Amino acid sequence: MNKTLSIILLTLFFIACNTVPMTGRKQLKIVPNAQMFPMSFEQYKQVLAESKLSSDQEQVAMIKRVGERIKIAAEKYYADHKIYSKLNGYEWEFNLIESEQVNAWCMPGGKVAFYTGILPICESETGIAVVMGHEIAHALANHGSERMSQGMIAELGISGLSVAMGENPTLTKELFLQSVGIGTQLGMLKFSRGNESEADHMGLILMASAGYDPNEAVEFWGRMASLSGGQQPPEFLSTHPSHETRVSDLKALIPEAMKYYQPKN
Repeated sequence: MNKTLSIILLTLFFIACNTVPMTGRKQLKIVPNAQMFPMSFEQYKQVLAESKLSSDQEQVAMIKRVGERIKIAAEKYYADHKIYSKLNGYEWEFNLIESEQVNAWCMPGGKVAFYTGILPICESETGIAVVMGHEIAHALANHGSERMSQGMIAELGISGLSVAMGENPTLTKELFLQSVGIGTQLGMLKFSRGNESEADHMGLILMASAGYDPNEAVEFWGRMASLSGGQQPPEFLSTHPSHETRVSDLKALIPEAMKYYQPKN
């Protein structure tokens, strides 16, 4: 690596280095939210247009209630830690889609979708909070932008900087779609196992702060593990850590999450 390239890469690291709230992990984030979110909102609108929204008022109300509680908990955490500005541009929305898919996701910027197929595994409002906290954590941790930034460096090298600056919007959108896994199956976000573990960690804190018992997370992921039956896991688990690792990690994180827990009224 020549000296000029080294300087460019070092400069890029310092400019694009972002800290993930709650975990303190440093991440590379080239693509700003101002560029990421409009693409996300456009894609979310398309998903809703091509899907059948649930007409079950009770279930829809529960999804929205849990989402709103966790959103408020996140806002309080950010305000308390004087990082509220990191939420600029988020436009929260919570919808329930009629589908047998065992799935849920949150697009960058706070656009959430649950599929009715995951509700039986959730079993309760607290179970929904496990999933909601996990998915919202992906958005708060900017995992989509991180994945896209990594892809730009891997595929385009330094020339990816021009994409990040908006000089090639077509290519930028293509990378966005690849980064969030849209193309083969709308709405499926593909993250690394490290991202998934981080979302588990943050999700526990979020659900506990919203008044939901974080111990339910261990039970929920146990049910998800049983669902796979030793065969190919549901899409929701496709890039997640092994069942044993996940449950072990969650148990270790429960004491931290319980510090935030106050039962909801």
